[in-house]
Amino acid sequence: MKRFFFIILYAILFGFSLQAFHFKLDHPIAEDISRLMPIKMKAIKAEDSEEAIKKVVLEAAKNDDPISIAGMQHSQGGQTLYPKGILLDMKQYDKILDLDVKEKRITVQSGATWAELQGYINPYGLALKVSQSQNIFTIGGSLSVNVHGRDIRHHALIETVESFRLLNAKGQILTVSRKDPELFSSVIGGYGLFGVILDVTLHLTDDELYKIKTKSLHYDEYTSYFKRDVLQNDDVKMHLARISVAPGSYLDEMYVTDYYKANDQAQLSNYNTLKRETIVAVPKFFLGLSRYNDLGKKRFWETQKTYTANIDGNLVSRNNVMRSDSAFMDYSNPSRTEVLQEYFVPIDQFADYIDDLRKTLLNEKDFNLLNITIRYVEHNDESLMSYARDDMFALVMLINQGTDNESKKNTGRVIRDMINVTLDHNGSYYLPYYGYPTKAQLFEAYPRTEEFFQLKKKYDPDNRFMNLFYEEYHP
Repeated sequence: MKRFFFIILYAILFGFSLQAFHFKLDHPIAEDISRLMPIKMKAIKAEDSEEAIKKVVLEAAKNDDPISIAGMQHSQGGQTLYPKGILLDMKQYDKILDLDVKEKRITVQSGATWAELQGYINPYGLALKVSQSQNIFTIGGSLSVNVHGRDIRHHALIETVESFRLLNAKGQILTVSRKDPELFSSVIGGYGLFGVILDVTLHLTDDELYKIKTKSLHYDEYTSYFKRDVLQNDDVKMHLARISVAPGSYLDEMYVTDYYKANDQAQLSNYNTLKRETIVAVPKFFLGLSRYNDLGKKRFWETQKTYTANIDGNLVSRNNVMRSDSAFMDYSNPSRTEVLQEYFVPIDQFADYIDDLRKTLLNEKDFNLLNITIRYVEHNDESLMSYARDDMFALVMLINQGTDNESKKNTGRVIRDMINVTLDHNGSYYLPYYGYPTKAQLFEAYPRTEEFFQLKKKYDPDNRFMNLFYEEYHP
């Protein structure tokens, strides 16, 4: 009798689990890396051919389903998500189609990562002109947010694009270049709202050998140092800075890392093997400490400074500069997450901006700011939603916060205050992050937003391509 009871109980539990499994298949939950907005999708489609992707778009049109387009989903503001929509996962669409070594030009499908592209071109002595410092992202995703990186001679990604092919809402495949400036400037930095970028032709450059030079300084010295010793020195090819968020040196002490073209380029072959991330435990440990208290932040800052001083004089290839470590930043906590913010401020306003930012943040005891990295972006307004309205310093902030509503409310309040400070200094902010900014802040930071939304209506009147960013901010 007891055995019979357990058989019946098992059958019931199995039935419930099977039902739950099918429900999950029929109602998949998708989320970006922040885990702040899990969204119930109608379906997730991961396709590896042009024909299959086109079929998804045509079927969505037939069924009136919205489509969101996803790569690695590191955008944190719902740019790859839309409720009850089709999530088109592009990561399997990742072939390299053509490489012209002589012309330094490559054509690649949009689901490929920068790491895959680097692995392909490195044996030919070629390198990327522009990408993020980390190479884990898809090329299509990077185009959709118009990334920038450490290179101070090549700036926003849009500058390196010759053309791309776009699958539009009607299922048509268009070749888009600067001959079609309206679409070209809308799609790059357009967050997947105009269609599916199928593949792109990019301009490459030569791999080079760089010598690393590092220096400590204070924030009020940074602009003059950068203009004199970096911008006016043609041998400096890349640049990176960090400013302290540790007690005792908060938004005051900085260090810079400059990459000079090495005198003896014949040594490149000794350094051009693509590095792999191997030492994860140490930086992960100190970053982990910084999440919990001021002492941890101080130790993390000291570790960063020591590491930077130790690499002074080292040689490194261009390709290896453009594949920064990322595994140590992986973070798994059921009740907390980490979000990014990025603010752009004209270089001549940097010191005054930092003073005002410090005043804004000093009394925010519940705002857990872990790191600020600084890069340079030259003025470029080719993308309709350009963040670089001037020659700018870009401040990338890593913030630890809770996932509960109260934490989101508090973080949002502080971020809106920081954006107001940025706007007061004629700056802007980057769009691929959580939707804390107000509509008024968006329209002030991006004066051509209304034009962008009008073009969205022109090229996709049925809103076939949708995401939560557009839902939140369009009129």
